[in-house]
Amino acid sequence: MSQTTAPHHTRPTDPVDAALKARHRAMWALGDYPAVADQVIAALGPRLVRAAGVGPDDRVLDVAAGSGNASLPAAATGATVVAGDLTPDLLSTGRRAAAAAGLDLTWEEADAEALPHPDASFDVVLSCVGVMFAPHHQVAADELVRVCRPGGRVALLSWTPTGFIGRLFATLRPYVPAPPPGASPPPLWGDEAHVRALLGDRVEHVEATTEQLAVDRFATGGEFRDFFRERYGPTVAAYRGLGDDVDRVRALDEALAGLADEALTGDPATMGWEYLLLVAHRA
Repeated sequence: MSQTTAPHHTRPTDPVDAALKARHRAMWALGDYPAVADQVIAALGPRLVRAAGVGPDDRVLDVAAGSGNASLPAAATGATVVAGDLTPDLLSTGRRAAAAAGLDLTWEEADAEALPHPDASFDVVLSCVGVMFAPHHQVAADELVRVCRPGGRVALLSWTPTGFIGRLFATLRPYVPAPPPGASPPPLWGDEAHVRALLGDRVEHVEATTEQLAVDRFATGGEFRDFFRERYGPTVAAYRGLGDDVDRVRALDEALAGLADEALTGDPATMGWEYLLLVAHRA
């Protein structure tokens, strides 16, 4: 299968928006996000693929696919899969993983807010904790709906505002630059009412559930902090932005370890990371 696709749909280029996308692309290339995907949240992609009912007759687009957390299990069903992401480094990792698994799918560099595909060209449009990071929520939602055929499915899995990752972003907020005007917080995609409003009457038969991912990868809050400090792009970027400010670095260290310690319960120590799973049919 071809490894690239020609652009079809574009938005006017705004210098501020272009700079923001460049920062996002660089941020997700920091650290080692594929390690997070493989070691911590690996169960999410298959969960989304099952909820969307992906099968061998489906043409599937995975938006903000990263290294293929949902793309690979979708391809394993026999579906025809296109995996797009803004960050080439993640796509390269996904290609290698697909080759190792003997899976055939197309990988493309693509902006979730300007998908390079014609209208109504996919049976299923997925995004697993991906499109939620596109800064302009309505624009991204419009694109998800646009490329889905009538009767097709839009299936989204997003961290909730009140769940662990939502609280992680709230913890990072005082330590990072304010987002530019018009950019919305990623965890809003985990608010059912927000997503329903974004999709509007262009979809029907919406099914939404709030679920928990059991994370037993970390025995202590400090272990979580160190893993995310080294591997998760937004956390890596936050620390880099602090530079040599020892007091601020120490404060962030303590805040992240405290957040995780508070969330860890049981033996073995486990955290519940809450997410919204939403599947809708294109009207």
